[in-house]
Amino acid sequence: MGFLNNTTVTVDAILTKKGRELLAQGTEAFNITQFALADDEIDYNLFDVTHPNGSDFYGKVIENMPLLEAIPDENHVMRYKLVTLPKNSIRMPKISELAAITFITSDGLTNASPLVEPTTSVIQDSSYTFILHDKSVADMKAEVAAGGDVGASTPFFLGDDDAPNSKTTVAKSVRISVVPVQKKAVTQLTIIGNDTGATQSITITNPVTLASLTIENQ
Repeated sequence: MGFLNNTTVTVDAILTKKGRELLAQGTEAFNITQFALADDEIDYNLFDVTHPNGSDFYGKVIENMPLLEAIPDENHVMRYKLVTLPKNSIRMPKISELAAITFITSDGLTNASPLVEPTTSVIQDSSYTFILHDKSVADMKAEVAAGGDVGASTPFFLGDDDAPNSKTTVAKSVRISVVPVQKKAVTQLTIIGNDTGATQSITITNPVTLASLTIENQ
C-alpha cells in the first residue's frame, strides 16, 4: 500500500482479486454493470468549524491528507459507501434494531429457525449481506433471495483466524438454525445494506450441546 500525490488529479483504477478471478473465467463472467464510491480513508473529525481563517478553511486538513493507492483486496475496501439521499434528508439510513437469537436447550435440534428480515430507514436496501461470524455455532440459509447477480461481500472486518469459519450470504432475509455444539457458544450476525452501507449486528447464543442431546435421547 502506498500514497498518491494529492497535488494532481489521479484516477488509480485496478482490478481486485475478485475482479481478476472473474476476468480469468472469460468475458461473459467479467461484466461491470455498477459502481460505488466510498470515503473509508476520510476522518471527518478533522473538519474544523473553529478554524480562525473562516469557513473556507474548515476542511483544509482533510483536503491536504494523502490519498491511499487503490487496494486489490476487496476484503478491506468500500466499508463506508457514499449514498444519495432524498432532498432535505436529516438522517442517515439505519437498519432497524433486531432481536438477539437464543436457542432453547430443551428443544434440541427441533428449535425453530428464526427469520431475520431487516429493514432500512430513509432508503430501503434492495438486499443485504449477512455475515455469520462462526458457522460452527449456527447455520444460515437465504429465505428470500436478493435477485439479480449480486455477489457476497467478504467479511473484511473479521480476523484472519475467524474469516475461514464465517459464512456470507446475500439475500433479503435469512433463517438461522441451530447446530449442536461442544459447549455453549455465542457468535454474531452482521448485516450490511448493499445499497446504503448501513450495518447492524445481533448476538446468537447456542446452548444446545452434544451432551444435552445425548441426555434427552436416553
